[in-house]
Amino acid sequence: MGETPTLSVIVPFYNEEDNIERMYRAIVAAVEPLGIAFEILMVNDGSRDDTLPRAISIVERDPRVRVVNFRRNYGQTPAMAAGMEHARGDILVTLDGDLQNDPADIELFLRKMDEGHDLVVGWRHNRQDRMISRKIPSRIANRLIGKVTGVPIKDNGCSLKAYRASVIRHIPLYSEMHRFIPAMANIAGPRIAEIKVRHHARQFGKSKYGLSRIYKVLLDMLVIKTVASFTSRPLLWFAMLSMPLLLGGLAMFGYAVFKVLYSPGESSLSIAGGGLIFITGALTMISSGAVAELVFKTGDVRERDYARLTLRTLRKAT
Repeated sequence: MGETPTLSVIVPFYNEEDNIERMYRAIVAAVEPLGIAFEILMVNDGSRDDTLPRAISIVERDPRVRVVNFRRNYGQTPAMAAGMEHARGDILVTLDGDLQNDPADIELFLRKMDEGHDLVVGWRHNRQDRMISRKIPSRIANRLIGKVTGVPIKDNGCSLKAYRASVIRHIPLYSEMHRFIPAMANIAGPRIAEIKVRHHARQFGKSKYGLSRIYKVLLDMLVIKTVASFTSRPLLWFAMLSMPLLLGGLAMFGYAVFKVLYSPGESSLSIAGGGLIFITGALTMISSGAVAELVFKTGDVRERDYARLTLRTLRKAT
């Protein structure tokens, strides 16, 4: 297998037959002079053109390149997740396969990682895209994402990012979640940095992005906010969610008791049964919140104990 790579460069491709060879040469030209062991993972996301055959031809002449192939198009986030799963490097760098991200910026990311950061995000400060369909929606989305998640990243949509493999592999990725990796990672408390990167206009092929993805981004943002809120205080949130059921159940059951006491001839069994179901559902949710709180606190205590043990070990070693 050769030398274990320090760096894994992950590039998803979808119908990029005109760009894949150029991207490969640009990555090699950018990383090879750095003098580190690296690999390139090309993820073919169900391309229908000659992207896969051209990727295979690159693998045949360069053992540092590997291909992950999808039988159909799953989307950019699953493609990135597959690349991360197969990557062997300690540091993972992701970028688009359309040559709009510049591989020459990888050196800047590695320097930032050497400063102790766990996640470095690219910021396309001079973005070469259409104003109406790409730039304006992106600016609005980035501000909204920053407000909702509490992680003020200027360019969440930039695919050019660097991660420590030990951190990113614990972050679930699906749908359009690659945009929210900083927000998802923020739960674990990593050191996050953002740097300016170059951005080039697309020269070959067609863009796969558009306004049609907005609804997916909004739904994923709702998921992220829910997960981030529930993580720290699960019992509180489960209790809040159970309140409508509890209040409704108590009202229905109280009404049934009132009917029995003051109108004995009228049947209220169904109302009482519905009230009991609501109350039971509310108590079940509260119990689930208590279990989630216990799991979270136990994991937090173990994490602190592990950190103390690691610190003591390092002190003894020094």
